[in-house]
Amino acid sequence: MNSSDASQAPREKPPLDGLVIADFSHFIAGPYATMVLGDLGAKVIKVESTEGDAFRAFPPFVEGEGVPYLWGNRNKLGVTLDLKSQAGRAVAADLVRKADVLVENFSTGVMERFGLGWPEMSKLNPRLVYCSISAYGREGPHAQRLGFDSVVQAESGFMSMTGFPDQQPTRAGPSVMDLGTALMAANAIQAALHARYRTGRGQKVEVSLFGMAVQMLGYFNTTYLATGRIPHRAGNSQVTAAPIGYFDTADKPIYITCANDRTFQRLMVQAFERSDLAAHPDFSTNAERVKHQPRLLTLMAEIFASQTQEHWLQKLQEAGVPSGAVRTVAEAMTSSEVEHLGLVETISHPKLGSIPNVKLPVTLSDTPLVAARAAPVLGSDTNAVLAEVLGYSGDRIATARADGAFGAP
Repeated sequence: MNSSDASQAPREKPPLDGLVIADFSHFIAGPYATMVLGDLGAKVIKVESTEGDAFRAFPPFVEGEGVPYLWGNRNKLGVTLDLKSQAGRAVAADLVRKADVLVENFSTGVMERFGLGWPEMSKLNPRLVYCSISAYGREGPHAQRLGFDSVVQAESGFMSMTGFPDQQPTRAGPSVMDLGTALMAANAIQAALHARYRTGRGQKVEVSLFGMAVQMLGYFNTTYLATGRIPHRAGNSQVTAAPIGYFDTADKPIYITCANDRTFQRLMVQAFERSDLAAHPDFSTNAERVKHQPRLLTLMAEIFASQTQEHWLQKLQEAGVPSGAVRTVAEAMTSSEVEHLGLVETISHPKLGSIPNVKLPVTLSDTPLVAARAAPVLGSDTNAVLAEVLGYSGDRIATARADGAFGAP
């Protein structure tokens, strides 16, 4: 791993330097969105209850600290507030007055019950960009429903396309809908901030988990609407192009994608040295290869089984055929690709000493991302934020504490 070098002074400030984000979100979709904005230089103030974000309790743990929470909450300042108390809500309102952006992903109606809904906050701070992340939208017949990544994978049709035809639909292992929703929210927030430069006003931004899941169907959503064709599970192959799939070699598996005729010709002639297959009328065009896909894949499986993974990857890459090793997470995280891209670093943590950190796959030539700061310990920055961001005096902080703003005194 490469150690993060915070001593190197950037040539310019990070792109979102100067923005203040009040982050009332929890779990993945909201926190990952604000983490992206924090990596880009925004000052993200994560507001948690006295019990903390429930994601802190997700295993595995390292000396009591939840690794999933550490993954999704770097570059944030941690503030603890009891929003059920009047004093806690007053501090939250002061924070919103100072903020450029508010992000929340509570169940519908929770922020309103805290007195922190969009109508109230937009009056308090007309320049505020208020991002509300929900499962099914904040209005309409589904607004009160609880949602989860795996549930919307099922409801959106995404699972119906994942897995093998003779098995039940399968969800994706990682929380892909949460991550997609987070990235969509981060984009929408920056669009609203850009619009604010023209109008001088903030606005409400809404992103839904289910809506993102429908987007994650890719072109299959429009294919159905345009043609009525319902996509089905195809395992590791493809229904629109061939050959695409997983193949066992003499030792370890590989995955290849031939999405056009030119790539197929290179696969057959240069990698396999089988000009006969390249010229065969059953395989000469993509349409014919899709029609005769089972036979083609069987022939290719026999060829791949004759040599090792290393042999075939070298041949395939020399021939210009998109291909790669089928890896475990451990193999991927220690791969030369990860090392070359500098995706993994070690950063300091106030309790654990040091922890691994996986950086965003983004670089900017003139306005670099900020050096990573580990996810905050619960409430660790409360006093500093109140003093430095809100301008509270020591006496005012003490009064707020006595009034229960940060939990029972």
